[in-house]
Amino acid sequence: MNDKELLPWLEKMLTGDEAAFRFVYQTTHTDVHRTIAFLIYNKQDIEDITNETYIRMWRSFHTYDRSRPFRFWLHGITVRQVQDWKRKAWRRIRLFERNRLMHDEQFDWTDSEVMKSETQLELLGVVRTLSYKLRVVVILRYFHDYALDEIAELLQIPLGTVKSRHHLALKALRKHCELTGGDSSYVHRQTTTR
Repeated sequence: MNDKELLPWLEKMLTGDEAAFRFVYQTTHTDVHRTIAFLIYNKQDIEDITNETYIRMWRSFHTYDRSRPFRFWLHGITVRQVQDWKRKAWRRIRLFERNRLMHDEQFDWTDSEVMKSETQLELLGVVRTLSYKLRVVVILRYFHDYALDEIAELLQIPLGTVKSRHHLALKALRKHCELTGGDSSYVHRQTTTR
């Protein structure tokens, strides 16, 4: 469902209609969940951040500018929630370090809800080797098809920084492919077709 089809539901949400919120949640949940899963590896954390994203969306919906794409606004909230979670992670790690070591549950990247194609799965395995700052640019650029200037706006960083991270990420992906005996032209084809 595109943003135009969501518009009547978004209008109802402005009046506080909880049924409209549930509909928007059901329509966008898979996309939000997938984005968070690309950036965070622990399954429980993914669920927590997803829930926090929708709480933040509900509380700040009055700030949504209806002249802008809704999903862009929602992706901005999603990325900021992940960044907030990463900033606060050190506290949680200190408090729950023993528990995490005993019950560390890695995310199942073959889950059909998260990954729909083998090509994305192969590329995602390589993307997971990148630092968070590089990985978020790659995810937004190639999995959500945002332009670099849109990514800069979404992450609230300068365009030059996004371009630099994008360049470094592509360089690292190509190098990783070459070092592992993979085909670096695969990364080139995937990134130049967008």
